[in-house]
Amino acid sequence: MPTVLEQQIHARAPGRKWRFDLIAQRLALVAILVGVWWVASLPLPHFVLPGPPLVLEALTALSASGDLWSNLGITLGRVASGFVMATLIGLPLGIVLGANRRLGEFFEPIIPVMNTVSSAIWAIFAIIWFGISNATTIFVVFMTAMPLIITNVWQGTRTVNADFIELAHTLRMPQHKVMAKIYLPTILPHFFSGARLAFGFGWRVSLVAETLGSSSGVGYRLRQAADLIQTDQVFAWTITLVVMMAALEMGVLRPLENHLFRWKKEAENS
Repeated sequence: MPTVLEQQIHARAPGRKWRFDLIAQRLALVAILVGVWWVASLPLPHFVLPGPPLVLEALTALSASGDLWSNLGITLGRVASGFVMATLIGLPLGIVLGANRRLGEFFEPIIPVMNTVSSAIWAIFAIIWFGISNATTIFVVFMTAMPLIITNVWQGTRTVNADFIELAHTLRMPQHKVMAKIYLPTILPHFFSGARLAFGFGWRVSLVAETLGSSSGVGYRLRQAADLIQTDQVFAWTITLVVMMAALEMGVLRPLENHLFRWKKEAENS
């Protein structure tokens, strides 16, 4: 008769096999895309479509000079600053608007309008107000991420069990405890989903802001390479940014969300 440990090993084996198969599929997809890119680049001039060897050479040169890492660090710092500010303001504001129906109805038309404003427009306003500085990119990331966080948190408050709220009011629980004990645990999964979305958008809009109103960062270097028709460097910067975004999303944010809210999936499956 198999022991408990052997049963756990056999139960985990299919899951591990599925992960290895998924990784193999992703690597095969990347290989196919690189192969198609290489073949397509052969009959074209290098300044139109450089092949993988030229892009790899440019990427190696940028990495060796330190330019790659310094500008990536600058962009990441700006995105993180704008995202943290959006979280610190959007999370409590979303909870308050969701918990107070009258206040929520009063401000409800503003959030969709903020979500529809293009990042390029925020970048133009930021250049007018802050000039060519770090504040320009941080402001654009903040104004893009904050409405997304507020919207998701606001929607999360609507899933709070009304019976719990009524019971808390019956027991005369202070409002701050109602927020901490009832609202916060319910809306955290919604907040995390919105935060992942906002962080992804933050990376994208940071490029727009740095292209228009910055003298450093990945967006600025992309614009500089494009102006000098250094297409291999444009590809090198783009690939680096895509890899970093994918690594943060699949290697940090998604596993963290799965770990923090695994209890929710277990409750749904039970």
